[in-house]
Amino acid sequence: MATNAAVTGRHVKNLAGFTGLSCLVIGVYHFALGIGSVPGATDANATVDSRERFYSAYFAGYGLAWLAAARRSPIRATDVRLLAGLMLVSAIGRVISLVSHGRPHRFQEVLTAVEFVVPAAFFGMATADEKVLAD
Repeated sequence: MATNAAVTGRHVKNLAGFTGLSCLVIGVYHFALGIGSVPGATDANATVDSRERFYSAYFAGYGLAWLAAARRSPIRATDVRLLAGLMLVSAIGRVISLVSHGRPHRFQEVLTAVEFVVPAAFFGMATADEKVLAD
């Protein structure tokens, strides 16, 4: 029977892989469609479209970093914390925008919640896979 740490270690790997694949797909989607991929951004100009495509390439790269981390055995807690921390900082950026400019499209509010919950889950499980090898 698998230990609790082993099960949690698999959860970390699975969540990291899912996060990586999701971010990669979203990044490619936004890169391809530009502002057309952003709910509520119908009045954005060429500058905003350029910025959207530029940052979407980084988001796809962020997804690749998650996928690379998920392939390690054990998945390194420092990698998990770093990547989860980046997501958390991004969520804080959304809150700053909310305070500065008001409420965004409803979908962006859902993403903000996800971007606070997912890092919390990763922070809680970060060392699980390393613990399996130590046992």
